[in-house]
Amino acid sequence: MSSNKHYSTLSDYYKAKYNKKVAKIALNANFTCPNKDGKKGFGGCTYCSKLGSGDTAGDKNLSLTDQFYQIKEIMDKKWNDLLYIPYLQSNSNTYGSLEKLKKVYNEILSIENDRIIGLAIATRPDCFTDEIYDYLEELNKQIPLSIELGLQTSNEKTAKIINRLSTNDEFINAVYYLRKRNIEVVAHIINGLPHETESDMMNTIDFINSLDIQGIKFHSLLILKDTQIHIDYEKNPFHIQTLEEYVDICVKQIARLKPSIIIHRLAADGIIEDIVMPKWPIKKLVVMNEIDKLMRKNNIHQGDDYLDPTIITD
Repeated sequence: MSSNKHYSTLSDYYKAKYNKKVAKIALNANFTCPNKDGKKGFGGCTYCSKLGSGDTAGDKNLSLTDQFYQIKEIMDKKWNDLLYIPYLQSNSNTYGSLEKLKKVYNEILSIENDRIIGLAIATRPDCFTDEIYDYLEELNKQIPLSIELGLQTSNEKTAKIINRLSTNDEFINAVYYLRKRNIEVVAHIINGLPHETESDMMNTIDFINSLDIQGIKFHSLLILKDTQIHIDYEKNPFHIQTLEEYVDICVKQIARLKPSIIIHRLAADGIIEDIVMPKWPIKKLVVMNEIDKLMRKNNIHQGDDYLDPTIITD
């Protein structure tokens, strides 16, 4: 952990590993999702944006190479001497034929930039086959690879409400087969999902702690325009977390979180004009600062309340 943070941050992890700042460049390879094309369902998860939760990713009408350089140019104006990790963010980026995946990933690997030091791929836990796992294992030997898996919650009743249409068992299996091939896994969770209690959100952390997971992203629920959850909320309103509630639960979750897990994100992103509620996540730095303040005030550190699931007894 850094001297001014009470948890393991991704930026500190990269700085220790590479001695430079590392930036992820979010790309859109125009994949879809089994929860959208009818294989499992239609419409996707109820909270998912029209851009497949890739609202900050590149323009899918451009090649991945052009997307990379367009975003890189913007980042280079903010920071000097950056290293880069292309990040396939939108929709499910292992959902397709092996030939399609090879075409997409090879385009990224062929980008002529010696500052690319890894590849991150966002997907669902039900979007793998044995041949895809094996291909990812070979890819991981060429370039450090991380797979980001959407969990959102370990409560399968909530999963039905948000139309996740993937199971906890599928998540467990995906983590097992990825780690068997030495591929890093990052879990995504959402706090403030409909009707979830503090106990539900803490149970999600316990579920993650029970698995061989290297990273985690925390998000607050965003109600976005033109999403199913917006329609659901207007028909049957549910409690929307306040900033104070989100900060409080995040701090409790971080204290419960396994110390070795790197925290990649603590706040959600979205196109400002599309955010219906709550509005407080728009000020992302405020959210992160409030979490830091509460942890420092109460001298709370990541892992303070961690219980190793391998030694827990009744």
